[in-house]
Amino acid sequence: MSVLFALLALPIIFFNFFTALNAADVKILKKPAPVEVKGIYLTAYTAGQKTRRAELIKLIENTELNAVVIDLKDYSGRVFFRSGVPLAEKIGAQELRIPDLPDLLAELKSKNIYTIARIAVFQDPYLAEKMPEIALKRKSDGSLWRDYKGLAWVDTASKEVWQYNIDLAKEAIALGFAEINFDYIRFPSDGPLKDIAYPIYDENKSKTELIADFFKFIGEQLKFEPAYVSVDLFGMTLWRDDGLGIGQRYQDAADYVDYICPMVYPSHYPDGFEGRGNPADFPYEIVYSSLIRANAELADRRAKIRPWLQAFDLGAVYDAAKIRAQIEATYDSGWTQWLLWNASNRYTAAGLLAE
Repeated sequence: MSVLFALLALPIIFFNFFTALNAADVKILKKPAPVEVKGIYLTAYTAGQKTRRAELIKLIENTELNAVVIDLKDYSGRVFFRSGVPLAEKIGAQELRIPDLPDLLAELKSKNIYTIARIAVFQDPYLAEKMPEIALKRKSDGSLWRDYKGLAWVDTASKEVWQYNIDLAKEAIALGFAEINFDYIRFPSDGPLKDIAYPIYDENKSKTELIADFFKFIGEQLKFEPAYVSVDLFGMTLWRDDGLGIGQRYQDAADYVDYICPMVYPSHYPDGFEGRGNPADFPYEIVYSSLIRANAELADRRAKIRPWLQAFDLGAVYDAAKIRAQIEATYDSGWTQWLLWNASNRYTAAGLLAE
């Protein structure tokens, strides 16, 4: 009888074991508490220089800022932290600009500073040059295709590229980043576009369909990871739904990511846009009129809007008043989070509220 009772008890024992295991998994994979992000962008060089980053951490502590976006792979395609991703090791992509990244993340966490890892996806000249079989080519002579900045691109349809960037994202999450931010999720927008030959992409499929597939892919791949996901898109995607010729539609990302980050820099809108001769002179109007366009579309979708705002001089001097005008426009449009972009990471308290 004792053997019979033992056998009968086995299903209950296994059920309790797997229930406990699943509960533990849920605890491990729980996403960080949501944060109303007010952040700044840092290059890997800045993040890796202790004196420089200390100045910016002090700025964050003394103002309303509470987050940083740190480059882990930028437009160069180099990987700036110690990575064990096989493809990164195979091509020698590592360029260790942030040698003490775990220590930096621990410091930022101790100061309640929210951390976002930025990864550039399809503009990846390093990968393109190391693996030309998945790079865009010139129809005219078969050489690597390059944009006007001389940068090569990988094929947007390459599943190997898709997985490479997901693998880097998962490494960043394991290190402790609270969010992954993907940039350059698109086809090239400048250069001799008619001279592009795609080694993988089937041009019978629309560019918007392919980019939509990539949004779905990152959503599925990172669904159970303990981090949020955001994507950077052109600000003009809020005004047009034709993909802009590069495949970007914010609507296609709305069910697969947590935050859509349109680059609504007023200086980047064409002269005369919406009747404004120099859009850079109208920071409030440009940001507000752009962001409200997404309100109805995203009302019942997963994604929220978190715009990139202009913190650099182009088209006009972006002083405290212009920076603050963009922030207030964001709030007035119904959204509560924002990021400041300055490529050189020159930020001051201008336009920011004191802590």
